[in-house]
Amino acid sequence: MVTFLSILIALDSAMLIFVILIQKPKGGGIDSTFGGLGANQMLGAAKSVDFIERLTWILAISLFVLSIITAIVVGSVGTVSPGDVPLQSAG
Repeated sequence: MVTFLSILIALDSAMLIFVILIQKPKGGGIDSTFGGLGANQMLGAAKSVDFIERLTWILAISLFVLSIITAIVVGSVGTVSPGDVPLQSAG
């Protein structure tokens, strides 16, 4: 279960990185420093910008939720109640 959640987190992180990199920059940034305009017109339509921004939020929230779920699952696997620990023999 933890392996499956870890794979989902890795995929979600990779998709989030890709989606962030293809977003239209909001400010000056390094793109305007070098005079590049090609990255700004990669997608073209205004609706695609809204979709990319919404997808960014969805991926970020899902990464947060998956991380919390993984922490809970890992924490519950290592939990041992005092009655479950066997006593050591004296000899």
